[in-house]
This record gives sequence, structure tokens and C-alpha cells, in this order.
Amino acid sequence: MRSRRKGAARGFSRRQRTKPKTRPGKGEREQSRGGASVKTPAGQLLTGELRLHRDGYGFVLAADGRDLFIPARFVGSAFHTDLVEARIVAEREDKREGRIVRVVERRVTRLMGRLERQGGIFIVVADDRRVHHRIIVKSDYLAGARAGQNVVVRILKYPEGGEPMQGEVIKILGTRGDEETEREAVIARHQLHREFPQAAESEARASRALAADLDLTERRDLRKTVFVTIDGETAKDFDDAVAVERLADGSIRLWVSIADVSYFVRPHTALDAAAYQRGTSVYFPGEAIPMLPETLSNDLCSLRPDEDRLTFTAELDIDLQGNPIRKSFFRSVIRSRERLTYTAVKQVLLERDSKALAQYDTLIPQLELMQECFERLRKRRTERGSIDFDLPEPEILLDIQGDISNIVRAERHVGHMMIEEFMIAANEAVAEFLTSAGAGCVFRVHEPPPPEKLQDFRLLLNNLGYRIRVGDKPLPGTLAQVVKAVRGKPEERLVNHSLLRSMSQAVYSAENIGHYGLASSCYCHFTSPIRRYPDLIVHRLLSQALLKDRGGDHGTRHAPHGSSKARLQEMAEHCSRRERVAMEAEREMAKLFAALFMQDHIDEEYNGIISHVAKFGLYVELIDFFIEGLVPISSLDDDRYIYEERSMTFTGRRKKRSFKVGDSVRIVVEEVDIPNREIVFALV
Repeated sequence: MRSRRKGAARGFSRRQRTKPKTRPGKGEREQSRGGASVKTPAGQLLTGELRLHRDGYGFVLAADGRDLFIPARFVGSAFHTDLVEARIVAEREDKREGRIVRVVERRVTRLMGRLERQGGIFIVVADDRRVHHRIIVKSDYLAGARAGQNVVVRILKYPEGGEPMQGEVIKILGTRGDEETEREAVIARHQLHREFPQAAESEARASRALAADLDLTERRDLRKTVFVTIDGETAKDFDDAVAVERLADGSIRLWVSIADVSYFVRPHTALDAAAYQRGTSVYFPGEAIPMLPETLSNDLCSLRPDEDRLTFTAELDIDLQGNPIRKSFFRSVIRSRERLTYTAVKQVLLERDSKALAQYDTLIPQLELMQECFERLRKRRTERGSIDFDLPEPEILLDIQGDISNIVRAERHVGHMMIEEFMIAANEAVAEFLTSAGAGCVFRVHEPPPPEKLQDFRLLLNNLGYRIRVGDKPLPGTLAQVVKAVRGKPEERLVNHSLLRSMSQAVYSAENIGHYGLASSCYCHFTSPIRRYPDLIVHRLLSQALLKDRGGDHGTRHAPHGSSKARLQEMAEHCSRRERVAMEAEREMAKLFAALFMQDHIDEEYNGIISHVAKFGLYVELIDFFIEGLVPISSLDDDRYIYEERSMTFTGRRKKRSFKVGDSVRIVVEEVDIPNREIVFALV
């Protein structure tokens, strides 16, 4: 499973803001937004994505940052994630309420549920509790399914105009709680597709002819340069390779060569349309749902060792202070010398493992120079105030049969950080070049945290005894101090997650507003076009800019689908939304695997640490496994426990026994609810 971290701003979650379409109405009034005066007409229409709650109500995500509340009775036939148009019907203080007037774009095409027979009619009751409509399945569309079975249905008709929803069975599943059934449930719930359209697969296979008919005269030949790829043990799509060389003036020349996906995936093709629709690859334990067919993602575009591969290269000269003093970009051809893993780099550079040193002896000088280059870049980024979250993530280990053998805390060490630093440097350099060239860009942007969201975070810091002053408009460096101060402490995870919830969310945009978390004024994603569509857009824009710089013909071979700012913004918003879908699916799948793993450990006792305290109970992280479960406060029957919100502590009224973040406890695994991805502990 490939890490999603590489080259990204670590720890920053995403939420798309869809640009609103407005129609003028009566009774216009002025309203302040971020210091600017914004007109909010009575009866204004907003267009945005609908996010539904299981209880039926929802919110339309509006571009101005003020979500529109939709009561359940006003949701109509819209589904979770649909693009909808809603009318504001009431507004008071910072809250506004509306009703959905139409569905602009249907984004739910498949549902999983239980097939039931009511009289002579078959219906499917959706597993997703946010769907309150029954799906009628005519007998001709049952595909052999029987009442009582779990199935996946394709929606044929949506519930509009008083007509019921209709669908057809496309897959029969097993029993709820089974691993295969639950995996399919995650894939269906998030509208993911394993299969590519036939036309896209055909074009991918035809790409072999493009690879065989290479014209290298317009590419710089870097096949004699010592490139290596550095990835996780299970990665198959290698989209970046790096090389370094010390120059006479003491600077280090860094080459970051990225798979030239734009050579194979041309605009206005079925292959490009399929990649755009997906927007990103999705990574699950033991499985990936790639953005591109495997012919490209794992073969022709993947920078496998000892094979000639087409790349786009960023060449940066890094001085002693970590500044890129010279930059150039060009199409190239490389031949990777070695497929290294993060673990191998750690063994060579940190552990000085004798076996690893012998195996990679010819690469040791290169790796040591890479480490020096990394340290220069990292020092510079730290000095400018970049926030370096180190949020722990679970690593799900599978045995040779594909069963879960363990769930551990994923390591992050010099191998990960070195590649991450190189990718950030390349991403910034490309964004700055495209900006100076006036070529347009899909930027990766991150706004400062809204002042109102920082209140709870400041309270938490104060309750934990930290005296770092965080004002309403803190510089990134101030928050970086907080992250550094809690590193290695029991409350580290709680503080980092609280800070994340206080932050704005990083998105893609055609408008550059900078990246707050990285303390970067100009940033984009260039380094992962095999698995991220925004990177592919950036490659095409870079190609156009370089052609223009050389006075060449712009042509259409590598041009995006029209590179107007409006079109780039539309594509950026789509990519932000697809990224969020992928992240939510990956999180749910990780929770599923944790529940499946703990199902075999019911009634067993473990040591743990309280990682979070909420009104309803204690979250405990196990020592033996990187798994978190809930101890409901209702299960503590030895006393009546009172929750103190300011200190986030439970204290017994009679015995004065207390529980707070960082306390060690011993628990027993009480219950595992696989369909709901819940793990319940009890204190021993």
C-alpha cells in the first residue's frame, strides 16, 4: 500500500468549497465576511455539495465558508455528496437555513443494501443510514438474487416527482460482518469503481506502441545519472526518482524526475476522462484502486529499476542555506539504478546495518549526499515556520494469505522525510515557475485557521499547562512551536488532532493564496501524476510554458482541457472533492480492518493509554497494537463520574478516582461491531 503522504502537506485534511451560483432576490442586505462586505440577498440560491447526517438533516458546503443548514424535511430526493442548488429561507447571527430546490449533479450511482420482498415487490433497504429511500428492483433486474441477501444495486431511476427509486442488482454479497462483504460495502458507499471503461483500457494497452516509438531527441538523456526510487515496501507505482551531485561551489544539484504520464495520457481521450473522473488513486490494505489502468500505473509509467523511462525533471541547485539558487525543468529519459525502500535507507544512514551497507555499497555516497541535501532543505523550511505534523497512522500488516497479522504505528524516519523534503522543493519550484511565466496553475492552497476555530484549541493548551500564546491570527511558526513542544508527550496525538480540527483545509485552486501550513507563498502538486490528477494538469501546463519559453508551437498534445482560469478552477474543485472521497474511504477501510482484527481478541486484556476524553467516554490506545477503542462512561459502575470539560477529566463523585489524557489503564476487549466499525473496551 503506497503512502499518500509523499510530497503532500502532512496532516492537512481537505474539504472542497464549490463556487456558488447566485440569483438576485429582493430584500438585499449587507453582511461581513472576513472583513469584506458581502451581499446576501433574501432568497439567495447557493450551489454546493450536500453532506447528510444519518438523522436526515444536512449541510450544503458553500464557497463563502458558511455552511447552509438543511432540515430533514427540506432535503427532498437529494443524496449525500450530490451537487445541489438550495435557497436560503432563514438567517440569524452566524447561522442560516435553507431548502434544496433541485439536484444539479447526481453523484450516488450505486448503493449496497439488503434485498427484501414485500408482497410481490422486491426492494433494497440501503445500508447507508443517510439514504431514506427504498429501491424497487423489478424481477428482471434481480440477477439471481434472493430475498435476505446483501446486494449492490445500480440506480436506474432517482426518486423524483413522487416516483420511487428503481435499481438493478449488479453484485450479490455475502453475510454482513464478513471481510469481503464489508470491503465491498466501503467501495459501494464511496462510489468507487475497480473496473475502467473498455475504451480507456484499450487506449492504455495501445500505449505500448507509444512507448516503443520513442523520440528521445527532444529529451535530455539522464540515463547515466545515478537515480534511485525510494518508496514503501509494498509500493508498485513508482512515480518519482531522485539523484544528487555536489558542485564546485559547495551547492548540491538535486534532480527530481517524475513519470511523464502526460506523454501517454492525452487530453480529450477516454483514458484521460476516466482518470479525471477518479481524480486520485485509493489505497486499501492489500489493494489499490488506481487512477490509471495498471498497464500504465504499474508498468509503462512506473519508474522501475534498470528500465528506460520517460520523465519530467526538476533540476535544483541547493546552496548551503537550503535555498534553490538555480532551477530548470525539462523532459528527460532516465534509468533508475535501484528500487530502495524507506527501511533500507534507514538501515544505511541511521542504523549502519552491515548487511544493508554491503548490499548498497555503491550507492552509499549518493545516499549520504542526499541526507545532507535533505538537512539543508529541512532547516530552511523549519526556519520559515513550516508546521511539521507527525500524526501517527496505522500500518496494517498482512500475511502471505492476505490475513491481518498485526496493526502497528507506521514509522516515519529519515527515508520518509528525505523524499518528502525533495518533493516539497520540486513542487514549490514548479509552482513559482508557472506563476512567473503567467501560464496558469492548479495550486495547492491552505488558508490560515479561522479565529473562531482556535478558541477550543487555546483552551486545550491552557488546560494541559502549555503557555505558548496563540492569538487569533497566529503565524505558522507559532503553531509549529506547539507541535514541537508536544512531540513525544502522551497528549501529542490529542493536541495535534485538535490543532488539525482548528485549521482550514487544504484544497486545489486556480487562485494562489499560499499554503499556510507549509509557510509557502507558492505551492502546487507536481510529483505524483500516476496517482493524482492535479499533478497531471500541472505537467501539461509546465509543458506548455516550456514550449512557449522556447518559442515553440503550443499545440494541443499536452494541453489541458482548455487552460482558462475558470476551467482550471472547475477542475481544481473536482480534484479536491475526489481527494476527499478517497481519504474518507481509506479511513473507513482502516477502521474496518481494526474491527476485523480485534474480533479475534474479544475478552482479552491489554494495557493502554487514554488518548482522548469526551463526554460519553474514554478513548484508549492499546500498547500492543496501534488500535483505539472506546470505554463508555456508562460502563464505569463503581462511582458516579462527572465530566469536567475545561480540564477534559472524569472524576468520581465519591471515590475521587479520575481519568485524564495520558493515564495508563488496563482494558478488556468487550465488544466489536464490524458493520459499524466500532470497538468497545471495558476497564479491568
